[in-house]
Amino acid sequence: MKHTWKLFVLLILFSCESTKFESEVSLPRLFGDGMVLQRQEAISIWGKGVPGENVRVSLAGAITSGTVEADSTWFLQLPELAAGGPFVLEVNNQKINDVYIGDVWVAGGQSNMEWRLKSQVIGAEKEFAEGGNQEIRFFKVPNSYSAEKLDDVVGGEWKVADSVNMKDFSAVAWFFAKRNNQEMKVPVGIIESNWGGTPVEGWTDAEILVEMEGSFLAQAKDVVENRDTWIAKLNENEMNQQLRDSLVSNPDTLAARNVASLGYDDSSWRKINLPDANPLAHIAWVRKKFNLTNTDDIILHLPALDQMAYVYVNGKLLHYKDWGVSMSDIEIPSDMLLKGGNVLTIRAINTWNNQPRVGQEGEMYILDSGEKISLEGTWSYSNSVVEPQLPKVEWFNWMPGMMYNAMIVPITNYSIKGAIWYQGESNAGRHEEYKALFSTMITNWRKDWGLGDFPFLFVQLANYMERKDVQADSNWAFLREAQTQTLELPNTGMATIIDIGEAEDIHPRNKKDVGERLWLQARKVAYGEKNVASGPQFDSLSRQGNELLVKFKSVGEGLKLTEGEEVKGFIAAKENGDFQQVTAMISDKSSVRVILPEGVEVGEIRYAWADNPEVNLVNNLGLPTEPFRAKFE
Repeated sequence: MKHTWKLFVLLILFSCESTKFESEVSLPRLFGDGMVLQRQEAISIWGKGVPGENVRVSLAGAITSGTVEADSTWFLQLPELAAGGPFVLEVNNQKINDVYIGDVWVAGGQSNMEWRLKSQVIGAEKEFAEGGNQEIRFFKVPNSYSAEKLDDVVGGEWKVADSVNMKDFSAVAWFFAKRNNQEMKVPVGIIESNWGGTPVEGWTDAEILVEMEGSFLAQAKDVVENRDTWIAKLNENEMNQQLRDSLVSNPDTLAARNVASLGYDDSSWRKINLPDANPLAHIAWVRKKFNLTNTDDIILHLPALDQMAYVYVNGKLLHYKDWGVSMSDIEIPSDMLLKGGNVLTIRAINTWNNQPRVGQEGEMYILDSGEKISLEGTWSYSNSVVEPQLPKVEWFNWMPGMMYNAMIVPITNYSIKGAIWYQGESNAGRHEEYKALFSTMITNWRKDWGLGDFPFLFVQLANYMERKDVQADSNWAFLREAQTQTLELPNTGMATIIDIGEAEDIHPRNKKDVGERLWLQARKVAYGEKNVASGPQFDSLSRQGNELLVKFKSVGEGLKLTEGEEVKGFIAAKENGDFQQVTAMISDKSSVRVILPEGVEVGEIRYAWADNPEVNLVNNLGLPTEPFRAKFE
């Protein structure tokens, strides 16, 4: 009996020895301290290691194991787990701490999704004062692109939503995540994968796009058929970008002090009349002398600096203005100033289009005890005397599939609840192909993630640009229609924001309503609630003499006007005729009565059909009516 027991112990020891989990393994960058994993979905864990070695993963009491494949990769899955945390994720000898399980969303799109909380977002200071939320974490995928599919993102780390970190979070995604956490009572993870100014085809697999028709087809074929050439071209462009960024972000302090000093000789510089002319390029330096009778309570008013700027007074750095941040009035310390002659020097850079701008009419002056000292007029400027010209950097990330390869493919093994998306401005000039492109991208992502038709929620374009009463040819209106048509895909939802845009700014600062309207869609699409998630939506119309009765759905407790007694935003036209404004009034809880012009028998009506239409029709939740057009006879 004693010998049998010894044999049993030896067998256990041999078994443990043969399944040791001590080999070194590497994990994707998404796996790190502070991460959030998706609840109620199988949790995928993957990475690289030594072929044939064993890998064991454990989290919250769940354990699984496997072996590294011959190609050095391994892939394991833990079962579905309930929300909670913090936990420790163990992978062989590695420990990842402060791990939560909750809801994970990908926040994609262009600059309006990328727009940071700290960039003059309405209500942001209140969010900062509240101190954030330890159960909300963000992972920002760095802007990157590739001609081939990558197996990992190029950088990034999970950051807890404290009062410091959250300032750099996507504002839309923050307000969305906050609601998710408050109402579902679960931790929330946001994976930001967005890039300002980008078109939808850049986020879609080029190998799929070559099977479609559109303005993107030739580029997509080029990317697919000449991949090796593109890899070399991108490597060269990346080196140029790194050189440019190092030049832009690291001014020589001693040289800057010299160039910005009162005694610097700028006689060899050219002259420029600001703000009228703009020959500025590369790293542009501009100088302007001004006189003071005292040095106390001096304010600089120069809000329009595009895109980044270093502002110096008499050789000392006064302020650094980052992109996306307006420059508030700045009090100039008295010890920087002199009675008599002074000099204001600005180092301006615009990496977007290489055309920095300084000032605008009526908004360039120094306040001296309430008296304005104008800064408009003649300045000295240099585009290359002080610093070398910037190397040429191409926007290859806009090419079909380029961002998809680097910023989407590497994260598709990571289980998610769904995606929120804010994009379309860069495709407005090609609106006729947007429905097909956008629908293809959504389907492409869903296939890659392998989670079925996961919720995909998006923002319709806001109102923007000059207000026109009648604008039947608006590209932005047609793009909004294409976005609405994309709702034909299952498990999609759209947040309409036709009422909270800004005429003069493509980046409206009201991001709270955007995020919270997306959350209304999430409650319905992702969580199966029966809530009213949209503003009024066109349902049908009927003809009654010279009037049309337009019926709406999603009216909640009934249609309302935000102002006035008549419904604003309707236009009508005879068939193939010119559009004109028409009178419209609420008829009942779900209908609007539109009065047609004399002699109009067959034609079309449109609502909110312009770049920046004036609208006032909402439901009882204050959600605006979706733009639409419809034929009548």
